[in-house]
Amino acid sequence: MKKFTEVKELVASLEADADKFYNKGNSAAGTRVRKGMQDLKNLAQAIRLEVQEAKNKES
Repeated sequence: MKKFTEVKELVASLEADADKFYNKGNSAAGTRVRKGMQDLKNLAQAIRLEVQEAKNKES
């Protein structure tokens, strides 16, 4: 559950940069959003593996 909380915190932290990029045209903010999305992808993959491992232990 800790990693799921990290996902929520990461998304919340990217909100300001997403606003700067989409609404104000700040390209540096877009770079930060892209990096954050990559981190999110990696975190989501880690959660998927964790859930699969726990599920396999039950079987």
